[in-house]
Amino acid sequence: MAQGKGEQTRQAILTAAVHRFGRDGYRATSVADIARDAGVSGTAAYAYFPDKEALFFAAVDDDAAGLIHRGLDQVVAEADIAEWRESALFALVGAMADFPLAERLLAGLEPEVTARVLDLPAVAELRKAFADRIDSDQLAGRVRPDIDPATMASGMVSILLSLLMSVVQLGADTITSHGADVAAVFEAALTPTREPARRAS
Repeated sequence: MAQGKGEQTRQAILTAAVHRFGRDGYRATSVADIARDAGVSGTAAYAYFPDKEALFFAAVDDDAAGLIHRGLDQVVAEADIAEWRESALFALVGAMADFPLAERLLAGLEPEVTARVLDLPAVAELRKAFADRIDSDQLAGRVRPDIDPATMASGMVSILLSLLMSVVQLGADTITSHGADVAAVFEAALTPTREPARRAS
């Protein structure tokens, strides 16, 4: 759908904000810097965002949503029960470099707002996608029936975010060392238990 001029201007400001905040951080960036990067007048940004903080949080939401949707696509698209969780994890890790502001937050470089990551709308959307997928796999008999999908999804997303923070802060070797282990834990937690075979009398 074609965007109106106002929406195009807003998006240009938001895109510039993501890159400038992602590169230089909140404190070192001014709204004037962002407006200049977006090719608009110094006061134009205030027509769309009331202040620098509002622009920053809008940029955080926008960039984090882009990253999380990479993982969300895997949850929805991957048909194999044994693959979707690991696919989502590796999709998120692989996409990190494309989302500089989300990466900055996960690196702990904006400590005042890092906790906000858990409350982002896109994270809630990812939790819901996980819960819906677990629920549908339960109905198909591929996941244990005795777990609550919403609770399990919330825990899984929290673990994924923690692993992403480790990757950003400690390096990509973290995912090589621990990604498969995390996927195995998810698998063990969700796989239906089987009755032990009876011994012959």
